[in-house]
Amino acid sequence: MNWNQIEGNWEQVKGKVQTQWGKLTNDDLDVIKGNRRQLAGRIQERYGKAEEEAEKEIDTWLSKH
Repeated sequence: MNWNQIEGNWEQVKGKVQTQWGKLTNDDLDVIKGNRRQLAGRIQERYGKAEEEAEKEIDTWLSKH
């Protein structure tokens, strides 16, 4: 799956995102709305990770879906 597909199917995908990053709230996911930069920012905020680390996690997750 590529990021355009994720954006287009955000309502279906956000459950998988929340399974991966359980600290993200429903409100977080509503704000993100499939925006990768928003997702990376929320991962950084909730997990205290660096930008590169958050991006790498997203890439790894994306390659599995």
